[in-house]
Amino acid sequence: MSQTAAPATGSPAATPRRIAALALPALVVLAAEPLYVLVDTAVVGHLGRVPLAALAVGGTVLTLTAWLGTVVAYGTTGRSARRFGAGDRAAAVAEGVQASWLALSVGVLVALAMQVGGGWLARTLVGGPGEVADAAAGWLRVAALGAPGLLVAAAGNGWLRGIQDTRRPLLFVLAPNLLSALLCPLLVYPVGLGLVGSAVANAIAQTLSGGLFAAALVRERISLRPRPRLIRQQLVLSRDLLIRGVAFQASFLSATAVAARFGAAAVGAHQIAVQLWFFTALVLDALAIAAQALIGAALGAGDAAGARALARRIALLGGACGVAFAVLIAAGAGLVPSWFSSDPQVREQAMLAWPWFVALQPIGGVVFALDGVLIGAGDVRYLRNLTIVAALGGFLPAIWLAYGLDLGLGGIWAGLTLFVVLRLVALLLRLRSGGWAVVGAVR
Repeated sequence: MSQTAAPATGSPAATPRRIAALALPALVVLAAEPLYVLVDTAVVGHLGRVPLAALAVGGTVLTLTAWLGTVVAYGTTGRSARRFGAGDRAAAVAEGVQASWLALSVGVLVALAMQVGGGWLARTLVGGPGEVADAAAGWLRVAALGAPGLLVAAAGNGWLRGIQDTRRPLLFVLAPNLLSALLCPLLVYPVGLGLVGSAVANAIAQTLSGGLFAAALVRERISLRPRPRLIRQQLVLSRDLLIRGVAFQASFLSATAVAARFGAAAVGAHQIAVQLWFFTALVLDALAIAAQALIGAALGAGDAAGARALARRIALLGGACGVAFAVLIAAGAGLVPSWFSSDPQVREQAMLAWPWFVALQPIGGVVFALDGVLIGAGDVRYLRNLTIVAALGGFLPAIWLAYGLDLGLGGIWAGLTLFVVLRLVALLLRLRSGGWAVVGAVR
């Protein structure tokens, strides 16, 4: 497509207020599920060690399912936003229809797989048969019934963000999660279902959320017929995002494995720092979601120059947010680790990672923002290749070298910094080239 087409009228002005109007509700939606998991953990934790361990095992499996949903949502947002920017709302919603069929199919497969293989999977994760494996398998079989709703809700988040609707996703995610947070203790204790009550509450929330998003599609009054060609195009996009995600998972699992080889205090400190890093990434990801929607809409409207200007503005906002996090994290260096551990050795090890953690915030803020820009532009193949190269050529060699040279936790976090810096350089070069800014309703 030409990059000089005249702008259409479907792209709303990307003012700071508009960016915030998309980013803040997205942040609440992103935080809803982790907060519910904390409530669930607190309720089940009072049942004893075995139920809590079983929830940890089963929850890990559903977390991977939720990750698949994120892949579907991110792929759908950019495609839907492009069509919306081109002034074709019906086509934008149609992307949501096809994404929902894809999500529903994967969700049903997950639910069926857990009925058949949940026991084997739980025993594999636990390391053999026993009380924890049996309890985890029972929880998984019930909770997995909500997988279709979970994935349909993810697809719904994608297309509604694409058409710049932030109100309905907020309601459709928060209301079911609040209901589930109320149901969970009731089903676990007064009703007497124990651990299974947690799974029932979880499945109800996911199914209700998926149902609300499906009803929103029906109210759009467009064809709900599956279109295999569109689904195949979405699968290609999701495949690239999935491969990119696997590279991330492999990198961070390797970092944890190396930290464990430095001792219990080192891996404990690494867990504290990396979970805080994931939390700040979650907050910054809300800005990336706004970027996906606005960049897709601008390119769909034929406004390549506007998209490039918006990309620069979002990168600066990401950097500014990162600087704010860096200041807060630096100020909390002597306090925050003690919130998570009373062990002086763990806190001492955390201080080895802390300077790197602080330095990563401004860099990461720009990187996450530009990730959102390129996902919104549909430039996911570049992102996939960049992540693989940065992981295989930077992060993984660096952290294993840290192990070989006995550099400790500081060496691991230096490797993580190298990983993020490599991505920053490549993303800035891509941004400057303008090759990502391909206009039109489809890329």
